[in-house]
Amino acid sequence: MLKIRLRRVGAKKQPSYRVVVADSRSPRDGRFVETVGFYNPRTEPPTVEIKEDRVLYWLSQGAQPTEAVAGFLRRMGSLERLARLKSGESLDVLLEEAAAARQQLAKEAPISEEQAEAEQITEVPELEVAEAEIDSDELATADSAADAEASQDVVEAEEVTETVEEEG
Repeated sequence: MLKIRLRRVGAKKQPSYRVVVADSRSPRDGRFVETVGFYNPRTEPPTVEIKEDRVLYWLSQGAQPTEAVAGFLRRMGSLERLARLKSGESLDVLLEEAAAARQQLAKEAPISEEQAEAEQITEVPELEVAEAEIDSDELATADSAADAEASQDVVEAEEVTETVEEEG
């Protein structure tokens, strides 16, 4: 049976993956039939590039995606397009729709970190003051509990010392 799965490439502790069609009996990084995309989890946001036409072809031929690849395909909308392809829609129409969706995602640039921080600053100072008061109360309680425990340990140590001296 054919699987659409991730094949690990890249250096030690620097993984990136190729999305491949391979026989389910072959090793993870072993022999494969075709490379249909790649996934790089080390970029911000993670990069996923998949040739949708080839994935739809292999899925229509009976290849099964692994859980990780199925998640990518679900987010891209490929599994829904596969269902529509099986119901009789044209492959060309579906591929044009996929290309339009990809362009739309590319136009929606992610918010820069500065913009995200500016949006979060609205009520943070009040929150920080409240948290600081809670933390100082908790610290005072924790310090007094620690002091009491330490003094108890000292008393127990003195009792043990006295008992040892009496016996010796």
